Amino acid sequence: MTDVRDATDGRDPELPGLLLRTERDALVPLLRTLPDEAFAMRTCCPGWTVRHVLAHCSAALTRLVEDRFEDGVLSSKANDRDIAERAGWTNAAVVDELERGLTEAGPVVAAAPDGRHDGLALGEWVHAGDVREALGEPGAYAGPALAPALELLASVTRSRGTLPLHADLDDRDDPLLLGAATGEHPPARYLGPASTLVRLYAARPLTGTRYDLAGVKEADLVLFG
Repeated sequence: MTDVRDATDGRDPELPGLLLRTERDALVPLLRTLPDEAFAMRTCCPGWTVRHVLAHCSAALTRLVEDRFEDGVLSSKANDRDIAERAGWTNAAVVDELERGLTEAGPVVAAAPDGRHDGLALGEWVHAGDVREALGEPGAYAGPALAPALELLASVTRSRGTLPLHADLDDRDDPLLLGAATGEHPPARYLGPASTLVRLYAARPLTGTRYDLAGVKEADLVLFG
């Protein structure tokens, strides 16, 4: 039997950068091929099109790289401001900024004390899934960056002290233990695809998915929406 990865594992500071670069190599070439009308497609993020999501992601990464990532920078008001500031940009310019951010943010995230920006890197990858889903691309929350995304998800849930969950994934050989295994709560159990596990933690639509979850409610797993 393969050992379950547990809460004693230390943070890997290079993991967020690996995730961002891997997603860059998968997503940016797709975005470069899109007609302008595809950027107007609605996503699962309320009120946001593909372009809105990309502008939000690129702005957040730029702020991080330029050391302008203060508290409240990802509030709804700040997000709307960042998107509005890019309203006059071409779609190609938004993609250019996103590519730079995905390339340059890794070392900044790695150097941040206590992994404080690890969740941002994970959120960028989830938003890439939102874009793929809106465009009808396969593997919205999967793809070549899934392996580092799962490892980072486990790390972030441990650092945030979420409820422990033992995940047996259809598309991963090793089981994964998420959350903080403090002994106060027996681990909940999840059985199903890795991409659906991501949807649960990211509060993304679950329509058409199949999974088994025991010992915890879906709402208790949500890291961000």
